[in-house]
Amino acid sequence: AAPPPSAPGEPVPPPPPPLQYSLLLQHLVGDKRQPRAWDPAVLGGIPCPPKSEEQKMVERVMESCPFKAALACVGGFVLGGAFGVFTAGIDTNVGFDPKDPYRTPTAKEVLKDMGQRGISYAKNFAIVGAMFSCTECVVESYRGKSDWKNSVISGCITGGAIGFRAGLKAGVIGCGGFAAFSAAVDYYLR
Repeated sequence: AAPPPSAPGEPVPPPPPPLQYSLLLQHLVGDKRQPRAWDPAVLGGIPCPPKSEEQKMVERVMESCPFKAALACVGGFVLGGAFGVFTAGIDTNVGFDPKDPYRTPTAKEVLKDMGQRGISYAKNFAIVGAMFSCTECVVESYRGKSDWKNSVISGCITGGAIGFRAGLKAGVIGCGGFAAFSAAVDYYLR
């Protein structure tokens, strides 16, 4: 659109300068961009009060290596116990007698086997959970980073230590297998 004609003798205002996208981009994403302080109250978020000393202490305890190891130990015990009871419940060899292969096991025999297998699995899962959690926490503290490498390294250490009881070859296979499993779980969870 053409500017309206001006009266004679009246100065004509200069046309506005064209919009320069490069200047606009420098202010939005370039080196002239001003950093903003992130404040949730400005964005309509719920402001949170500062943490008390008791809250900070509880956070420190919950982030400590002994607490993480104990939590993994208890969780492994519960999960292993449930897994052991389940596998004993579906096992068809409970109370099997080679002299009388058609004998049906009694409920007492089945329950006894479920209890024994549940306790055995619970102890093994608790030990593995505590070993893995403790080594992961130590590796994370040593490296100062929280990434997938921590779980792979601690998986290798845990699997190697468990497998090493059966020999060097078993230790190497345990290291690789547990490290690969830890990497897969970490990839899936992150």
